[in-house]
Amino acid sequence: MPQYNPPLRDMQFVLHELLHAVDELKRLPPHADLDEDTVNAVLEEGGRFAAEVIAPLNLSGDSEGCRLDVATHAVTPPKGFKQAYETYVAGGWPALSCDPAHGGQGLPLLVNQFFYEMLNGANQAWTMYPGLSHGAYEALHAHGTESQKRLYLPKLTSGEWTGTMCLTEPHCGTDLGLLRTKAQPLADGSYAITGQKIFISAGEHDLAANIVHLVLARLPDAPAGSKGISLFVVPKFVVKDDGSLGARNGIFCSALEHKMGIHGNATCQMVLEEAVGTLVGEPHKGLQAMFVMMNAARLGVGNQSLGLTEVAYQNAVAYARERLQMRALSGPKAPDKPADPILVHPDVRKMLLTARAYAEGGRALSAYVALQLDKSLASSDAAERQACEAEVALLTPIIKAFLTDNGWIATSHCMQVFGGHGYIHEWGMEQFVRDARINMIYEGTNTVQSLDLLGRKVLANNGATLKAFGKKIAAFVEEEGVDEAMQEFVNPLADLGDKVTKLTTELGMKAFQNPDEVGAAAVDYLRVVGHLSFAYFFARMAKVALQKQASGDPFYTAKLATARFYFAKLLPETAGLIRSCRTGLQPLMAMDENLF
Repeated sequence: MPQYNPPLRDMQFVLHELLHAVDELKRLPPHADLDEDTVNAVLEEGGRFAAEVIAPLNLSGDSEGCRLDVATHAVTPPKGFKQAYETYVAGGWPALSCDPAHGGQGLPLLVNQFFYEMLNGANQAWTMYPGLSHGAYEALHAHGTESQKRLYLPKLTSGEWTGTMCLTEPHCGTDLGLLRTKAQPLADGSYAITGQKIFISAGEHDLAANIVHLVLARLPDAPAGSKGISLFVVPKFVVKDDGSLGARNGIFCSALEHKMGIHGNATCQMVLEEAVGTLVGEPHKGLQAMFVMMNAARLGVGNQSLGLTEVAYQNAVAYARERLQMRALSGPKAPDKPADPILVHPDVRKMLLTARAYAEGGRALSAYVALQLDKSLASSDAAERQACEAEVALLTPIIKAFLTDNGWIATSHCMQVFGGHGYIHEWGMEQFVRDARINMIYEGTNTVQSLDLLGRKVLANNGATLKAFGKKIAAFVEEEGVDEAMQEFVNPLADLGDKVTKLTTELGMKAFQNPDEVGAAAVDYLRVVGHLSFAYFFARMAKVALQKQASGDPFYTAKLATARFYFAKLLPETAGLIRSCRTGLQPLMAMDENLF
C-alpha cells in the first residue's frame, strides 16, 4: 500500500524563505497577529491528519467505490470515509480560512492551500467531499443575501453541511449557455427548479447532515445564451428560517458515473423536480456569481494534481532505493548485492527528478498565487488589491492546466519506475495515474483554460497583465544578473521572457486577422507561459539555496540540484512549443472535413 509523508520542510521553505509570506500577510488587517509558529503548527497537525486518517483509506476507497440505493437515492461512500469526515469536522479543519463572523478561524487562504495539498496527496477522492464546500462558501460569502449568509455560512464553515456546484447538463459541457434547467418563481419569493445535472462531484452522500447545491438555471424571461443564466442555492433538505432542517427537497441522485478514477468520490447525475431554491445575486447574472466558485475549483484542481505528483514521487523514490535490477553501465554500485538499486540508472533518475521538479515548481507557484489572492481580498490598498486580483486571474488557468498536465506526466513516470508492479493495484501507482488523468478534463478542460489564458487574460487587454507579471521577472533578472553564481538560472529565464514577449505580439497580430489562430496556438502557449512561471520561481528558489548552502543542510543541496535539472532537462521543451505556436492554423485546417 502506498505511503504519504507531508512535505512540511519544503512547504516551510516556500512560505518562510522564498515568499516571506508571514511578513506579507501581517500587513493585511485580518492577519496582523499571524506568526510563523502558528502557521507551522497548523500545517504539522494538518499533515498528521492527512497521513494518519485519510491516506490509509485511499487504496481501499478506490477499490470499493460508492454505492447508490436506487430506491431511496441514497449514496454511501467507501468504508471509513464518514468516520474520517467526522474527525475532520471535530478538528475544526473546515473553518480554517473562513470568516470569523461566521465561525471561521480567519487564517489566510495560503495556509488552507497547503493543508489541502496534503489532503489531496493523501486521498484526493475523500478530499473532494469537503473541498467543494469552500467554493460554495466563497460564492455565498461574496454574492449571497443576508438571509442566505445567516442560514448557510455557519453550517458550511463548521462542516456540518457540505456544498456542491451544479453546472453541467447532458447536452452541454463547458458551453453553459446551452443549459435548460428552469426556475419558476413562487409566491413566497423562492423558485421551483426543474432539470437535470451531470458530473456533480460529491452530489449525494451521508457524510454531512445537509448538502448545499449551487445550481445554474433559467428564469422564464431569461434571454438565450450565457447572459440568461441565474444562480440558485438549493439545499438537499429545505432549511427553515430558524436554521433547522425541514422536508427533503426535490433534488436527488439518479445515477452514479462509472469513471476511470477518483472512485471514492460520488460523481452524480442529479435530477431536480420542482426543487425549492432561492436566488443568489441578480437575475440573469448567475455566471458572475458562480465564477467565484469556479475559479476556486480551478485552483483546487491544480492543487489536486500537485498532491498526486508529490505522493507519486515519494513512493517511486522509496521503490527505486530498494528495487534491485541489473548493474549500472559504468560498473556495480552495490557490489555486495546481486544487482544495483534502480536509482543508479540515469533514466530512472530522470523520471524521478521530473516528478520532483514538477512538485516543487508547482508548490511555489500555487503558494504565490494563494498569497496574491489573500492580498486581493484583504489589502487596505485599493491599487494593490486590483493588481493582485488581475495577477490571480492571469495565473489561475496556468495553475489548473499546467499543474494537471504535469501531474499526468509525473504520475505516469512514477508508475514507470515501478515497472510491472506499476500497473498492479496494490502498489497504488496506477490509481494515481487514473486520478491524475481526470484532473486534466474537469472544471474546464485544459484546452478551455488555454483559450482563457491567451484569449481573455492576455490578448483581451493587449497583454497588460502579462506585462505586469513580466516586469517582476525582469526586475529579478536585472537584480541577479550581476551575480556570477546565478547566471545559469537568470540567463535562460531572461531569454524565455524575451521569447514570450515576441511570441505574444505575433499571436496577437495573427488573431486580429483570424481569431481561430488563438485556438491553434493556445495549448502550446499556456505551456510556454507555465514554464516561464516555473523558471522564475526555480531561479528564486536557487538564489535562496545558494545563499544557505554553506549551512551544510542537504535540503539546499537538493534544491539546487532540482533547479539545475529543471533548467537543463525540462525548460528546453519551450523551444519546440514556441515553434509549434508559430506554425499557426494552416496545418490544422488544411485537411478537408470529409477526409477525417
